[in-house]
Amino acid sequence: MTPAQLAEAVRAALAHAVADGALPLDPADVPASVHLERPRQREHGDWSTNVAMQLAKKAGVAPRRLADELARRLSATPGVAAVDVAGPGFLNIRLDAAAAGELARTIVESGSSYGENEDFAGLTVNLEFVSANPTGPLHIGGVRWAAVGDSLARVLEASGAVVVREYYFNDHGAQIDRFARSLVARARGLEAPEDGYGGQYIADIAEQVVADALAAGEPDPTTLPDEQAEETFRSRGVGLMFDEIKQSLRDFGVEFDVYFHEDSLHESGEVDRAIARLRELGHVYEKDGAVWLRTTTFGDDKDRVVIKSDGEAAYIAGDIAYYLDKRERGADRVVIMLGADHHGYIGRMMAVCAAFGDTPHVNLEILIGQLVNLVKDGEPVRMSKRAGTVVTIDDLVDAVGVDAARYALARSSTDTAIDLDLDLLAKATNENPVFYVQYAHARTVNVARNAAEAGVRREDGFDASVLDHETEAVLLGHLAELPRVVAQAAQMREPHRVARYLEELAGAYHKWYDVRRVAPFGDEDVSDVHRTRLWLNDATRQVLANGLAMLGVSAPERM
Repeated sequence: MTPAQLAEAVRAALAHAVADGALPLDPADVPASVHLERPRQREHGDWSTNVAMQLAKKAGVAPRRLADELARRLSATPGVAAVDVAGPGFLNIRLDAAAAGELARTIVESGSSYGENEDFAGLTVNLEFVSANPTGPLHIGGVRWAAVGDSLARVLEASGAVVVREYYFNDHGAQIDRFARSLVARARGLEAPEDGYGGQYIADIAEQVVADALAAGEPDPTTLPDEQAEETFRSRGVGLMFDEIKQSLRDFGVEFDVYFHEDSLHESGEVDRAIARLRELGHVYEKDGAVWLRTTTFGDDKDRVVIKSDGEAAYIAGDIAYYLDKRERGADRVVIMLGADHHGYIGRMMAVCAAFGDTPHVNLEILIGQLVNLVKDGEPVRMSKRAGTVVTIDDLVDAVGVDAARYALARSSTDTAIDLDLDLLAKATNENPVFYVQYAHARTVNVARNAAEAGVRREDGFDASVLDHETEAVLLGHLAELPRVVAQAAQMREPHRVARYLEELAGAYHKWYDVRRVAPFGDEDVSDVHRTRLWLNDATRQVLANGLAMLGVSAPERM
């Protein structure tokens, strides 16, 4: 019996009690679904629900009376071994071994789809993440968003959403001008401007720009007048930096559906069109020679200038046009993932969302992530050999590999700063979380391999009732949790819940492995006990593989 089947059994018992007058509730008050939880203490049962406490007030009866009625009816449900009423009205439900064990077969037969749900079916989510300026290699803060953002996209897709992964290139504005001037200075053998960019990568790109120009039969760009030289280094240098960032992300297992250029909003007239739309809606006014958006109407702390008095678009103007563009491209939900220094961005953008007639925190969501610190040999890692001032995505991958980097960055809530211990992540020990989970998967494959050599085949038999050991009940309970964990991770935008779940599952599997053999021992004949345990082993393998896939981490067969 799966958790979904048990939840439906509870709901059906409730509906029948209302229909035959045993409970004074309106049929409309019967919930469409019942929420189940795993009790923290195993002796309390396999599943628990507080549905009686939720409905008691509407029924006008004490919660325990409602719970007693449900317990009586549920106890007669096939597969339910016992139902106890605890505290003010909790229902603690224990399944018999056969009903609980059926889950193993369900998981194996469901394969890679186990854990998926339809909570976001029919919704298109535009998920923007990383979006680093193309003025240098992707640094460690952006790498965190690469791991978390791609994992969140996978979790949302597992919940039925169509996800558009989008990278917003800030290739318009002062930072690009500084980048171009830095390239020109380095190519000419000069010191970088005071407000410019340093690091070996600037020299590398500057050298490539010159080489590409000469290969194309063009003049040496270092000999051009300053304005022409800056434009040449800007156009070619940004492109080269762009390509490097894209390749680093691909190597990290992150592919984007859309690479959107900020500059295109200004060149295409989209900024002017978005402001005109807001003017039509009555939210734009002029004062002191500038054009303002009345964001205070929608909760912002002050109105925002969108066109400055010199006629130049303010920074928020591009953000306004970009939000409108995403919605017009079909995004039901626009989710933007930003760094720790962007808290002030939330209020003004929610006001923009509302000004267009949308619902803040529904049509638009902004997620803020905290900092990442790297530690090696007990000391902070401060800078990259190539970038000079920051640790880059390539530095991290070179140090620990893609799997360890992605898993470590995705396993913590983004609202907390994290310290990554490079020494720990490079270890092949159980102290290393990603190794612990991947090793569990590799162990399931090895167990299945050994079982096959001993003649144990799943298709020859299955008897769920033999899965009656305490470790099997615990392992099945963890396996049952994946659909709930995935749904919760998607709803709360917290893919780290999947990683923490996998660590708990790996622990439960290792304990089961220590006391239960799948292959026969010595002269022991192959029986349904071995075959059924193989089903459980393979169900665990499937769940570990499904969970790791949602984090973009490989599920190795040997370690």
